[in-house]
Amino acid sequence: MKAIGIILAGGNNDGRLGVLTEQRASAALPIGSCYRAIDFTLSNMSNSGIGKVAVLTQYNSRSLRDHLTSSKWWDFGRKQGGLFVFTPYTSSTGNDWFRGTADSIYQNMTYLHRSNEEYVIIASGDSVYKMDYRDVLQYHIDKGADITVVYQNMEGKDLTHFGIMQMDENKRLLGFEEKPEQAQTTSASLGIYVISRKLLISLLQEVVPQGGYGLVKDIIIPYSKKLNIFGYEFKGYWSSIGTGIHGYFETNMDFLKKEVRDVFVNQYPYIETKPKDEPPAKYNAGADVTDSIVGSGAIFNGTVEHCVVFRKVYIDEGAVVRNSILMEGVRIGKNCVVENAILDKEVSISEGQQVIGKSSEEPIILKKGTKL
Repeated sequence: MKAIGIILAGGNNDGRLGVLTEQRASAALPIGSCYRAIDFTLSNMSNSGIGKVAVLTQYNSRSLRDHLTSSKWWDFGRKQGGLFVFTPYTSSTGNDWFRGTADSIYQNMTYLHRSNEEYVIIASGDSVYKMDYRDVLQYHIDKGADITVVYQNMEGKDLTHFGIMQMDENKRLLGFEEKPEQAQTTSASLGIYVISRKLLISLLQEVVPQGGYGLVKDIIIPYSKKLNIFGYEFKGYWSSIGTGIHGYFETNMDFLKKEVRDVFVNQYPYIETKPKDEPPAKYNAGADVTDSIVGSGAIFNGTVEHCVVFRKVYIDEGAVVRNSILMEGVRIGKNCVVENAILDKEVSISEGQQVIGKSSEEPIILKKGTKL
């Protein structure tokens, strides 16, 4: 494919995910019993024939970098191209952290200069979807666009977390509102962009030295009248965990729906992840597990209903767990009750405890390593 990829994976979404991103970037958050959030964009890049991808990280990147240590799982283990992971660094000319999405690319401009591909696909690392970027690129070329922004019609949804696009009948961008209180349309940007490599370099060199650090605020919006910017509508499943705790909870729970799960697990091309070597899940005599997806190495002795369970979770006898997300290494003791909860890695609940959240909209969250 005649494009390179850039995945923006540096943030923690301004604290909207609470304690879940205290020790990890949002792109490293666990999804659907075996994935990390970044797996979806990485797999989309690889499955679209993009052989060279840069991941721009910043906030608490250790967990994310560990996940990306071996790039072969996404077919980026190659001599030409491959996977590049960039973080802020100190040099003789400066030691600035990335001050925005545009600045993060600008500080790694060498990646663009040393590439020969004509186009750049830019996407965030904390969204769950399956997309063939070749379709978007062909649309971009057919339209003669300078920039193409992928959007989705989100009628009936809370639009205050999204950039909202106004377009004419030809999908040319007329206006762009960033997280408006009262949106004029329901066309929400998905944070996926196509642009020529040379134009991107030119825009960054013009905007960033003047203090413009954001792709949307300092490029898309100011240049909407000067450049040919078009919208491309995506009609498949798409969800962002970056909107907050409820968004993260609902995205995971969507994997309990067969039609959603099939898109990522059973329909080619598949979403790949870094595999682990645990044995299969074990269901002992007292186990009753229904309407749930489970990771490898989990052991069940109690009751689990409508849950997303990650690897190496242990549920003891008499325990009842409902409508919850249990991350890696969680241990739930005998006769415990857990409901409407998100239990981060290595949370341990002793015998007879109750952990009950108000609802799916307001789940209770126990941070990593909590012991009750």
